[in-house]
Amino acid sequence: MGAREGTDGTAGRGGLRICVVGASGKLGRYMVRHALERGYEVVGVCRERSVGKLEEFAGRITVVPGATDDREVIARAVAGCDGVLTVLVPWGVRGYSSGTAQAVLDHAPAGARLVFSCGWHITRDGEDRYTLRLRAFVRAFGLLARLARIADVDDQVEACRRIFASGTRWTVVRGSDLEEGESQGLPVWSRHVGDPVLASNLTRRVDFALFMVEALTDDALVHEAPAIVGRGTASARAHARPA
Repeated sequence: MGAREGTDGTAGRGGLRICVVGASGKLGRYMVRHALERGYEVVGVCRERSVGKLEEFAGRITVVPGATDDREVIARAVAGCDGVLTVLVPWGVRGYSSGTAQAVLDHAPAGARLVFSCGWHITRDGEDRYTLRLRAFVRAFGLLARLARIADVDDQVEACRRIFASGTRWTVVRGSDLEEGESQGLPVWSRHVGDPVLASNLTRRVDFALFMVEALTDDALVHEAPAIVGRGTASARAHARPA
C-alpha cells in the first residue's frame, strides 16, 4: 500500500495521563518533551541509575525508577494512565523486551492506548520485503550480540508477537535508521517495508518520538504496525501523495 499521513496533531491535546517506559533514553526524552508540549501529565519509567538524565523535567513529570521489565514497577507507573509509550530494547539475554511488553500488556488500564517502538526487522504478517543488506545486518548483529550477551534481537521479535496477539489497543511503530537534527515534521508510513516511500531508510529521532506521541490520539493506527520514514527524505518526497 502507499504511504499514509499521520494526524495533524490538533486532536486530543491536554487532559491525558501517559506513561513513557524507557523515559531516560534519547527517544524517551524526546517523547516526554512532545507530551509535555501537548499538556499531558507524564509518568516516566527508567533505571534508577539513569534518573539523573531526566533532570531537565524536574517538577514537571513523575519518575518511577526501576527496571522496565519489573512488573511491580510497571504496575505502579501505568496505573490510571490513558496511554503508554514503550521503548522496546533487546538488552541482555534474559527476556528484557518480552518481559517489558508483557508487563505493560498485563498492567495497563483496560482500553488504554499502548504504543511500542521497534525496528524495521519486526514483521507482523510476513509481507515485508527486506534488502539483502538489511537481512545480513540483522542476522550478523543478532548472532554477535547474543554471543556477547549484549542483546537478543529474537526476544524483541517475541515481544512484538505477544503484542500482536493481545486484545489491547496497540500500535507498534517500526523505525528506520535514526539521526539527530531539527524536526522535519510527522513521518510518513507504510504497512510494509519494501514500499518505495521508505527507501531512504532514515528518520530524525525527534520525529520518531513525535509519531509515537501522535499515535496516542490517532485511532487509525490501532492494530497497525507502521514502518516510518522521515518526511523530508528523498523517498518520502518522491512518493508523496498528491495534495
